[in-house]
Amino acid sequence: MATTTPSPTPRATDLPGRCRALADRARRAAIDLATTPGPRKSACLRDAAGRIRADSPGILAANAIDVEAAVGLGLSAAVTDRLRLAAGRIEAIAAGLEAVAAQPDPVGIVLEERTRPNGLVVRRISVPLGVVLFIYESRPNVTADAAAVAVAAGNAIILRGGKEAARSSRRLVDCFRAALDATGLPVDAVQLVDTPDRDAVGILLGMDDAIDVVIPRGGEDLVRRVTAEAKMPVLKHFTGNCHVYVDAAADLAMAVAIVVNAKCQRMGVCNAAESLVVHRAVAERFLPAIGAALAAGGVEIAGDATVCRLVPAAVAATEDDYSREYLGPKISAVVVDTLDAAIEHVNRHGSRHTDAIVTADPVAAERFAARVDTAVVVVNASTRFNDGGELGLGAEIGISTDKLHARGPCGTRELTTYKYIVTGAGQIRS
Repeated sequence: MATTTPSPTPRATDLPGRCRALADRARRAAIDLATTPGPRKSACLRDAAGRIRADSPGILAANAIDVEAAVGLGLSAAVTDRLRLAAGRIEAIAAGLEAVAAQPDPVGIVLEERTRPNGLVVRRISVPLGVVLFIYESRPNVTADAAAVAVAAGNAIILRGGKEAARSSRRLVDCFRAALDATGLPVDAVQLVDTPDRDAVGILLGMDDAIDVVIPRGGEDLVRRVTAEAKMPVLKHFTGNCHVYVDAAADLAMAVAIVVNAKCQRMGVCNAAESLVVHRAVAERFLPAIGAALAAGGVEIAGDATVCRLVPAAVAATEDDYSREYLGPKISAVVVDTLDAAIEHVNRHGSRHTDAIVTADPVAAERFAARVDTAVVVVNASTRFNDGGELGLGAEIGISTDKLHARGPCGTRELTTYKYIVTGAGQIRS
């Protein structure tokens, strides 16, 4: 397959023309990539992983400039943490690409086949979505993950990262485009929007003739803007208010370990626990223990009257606390009388992202899993496992709290749709 040659770029002041050229190049690349065999796509991802490892010093140098500049942008500690790369994180990026390369090709799978009484053979076959517009903030590792997942599923992707990670993302995209070129795939299957102008986003969101789906990944304001302006389907989640419910039948030592990990292992991410729900039957024993453990991690608890009585350092929670995504060292807590009250609390305040139950009672676990309206239910484990790599997807382009077209971690399979192929032997309809 020949490498896609970029079209002449309109003059710098012609922002609509530049966006149109970008989208048109992606559309042509997507058509070529859609029929690329799986082994060739996998070879590209492995090549990209090797290039990222080899360019680690350059990537780190670019990232250091981004992090230094972030101070002047007034970014929060959580956002700065997501921006910062290190040698270990770069190795994780490369390993993630290799994990995606090892996944089965999600394209060309016969999902259903039947023969009609008139002899027509009807097949439903998985195909790429086409062109994906991905808009995200401050996480350069997501640049590589998104490109890998998109290409593995046969899609072209247009990347619009935050200006705070511009240098890091450019370096990673350069590695990926070099890998596409080296393996004979269309270079324009991965493109970075090369302007910080916010108007470019609005222009691209109107190009539903060239872009098939948009995926926003970032703060709630970003997601709401994209949802309001997009002319094409949006795959999204607004917030990650993730709950851990400690049941009457919980192993309390296990519960302490799970809550501490879910909250403290990395606070500034969407699958960190933000809300704790405790059954009254174990509150007297559990809350002092978890209060001390969270305090040791620098976490403040905002709780109801029972929580504040049992954890003297806790502050009184407001109604807003129970629905907040803190992305930092604070967690809400509430005591409930029944399993069903816990389920009701999660459904009222949750964001349909990730919710966990700690219990030794399989009936309670089954009821919680069935009745909580969430993308991912975790039983007796940390909410931090709602992650493409941890769940065996290799990498993810995001975690969807939608119910259509995909839900939960979105890997290669979630970036496909299907088409019907109907084969006959001259049949005509009477």
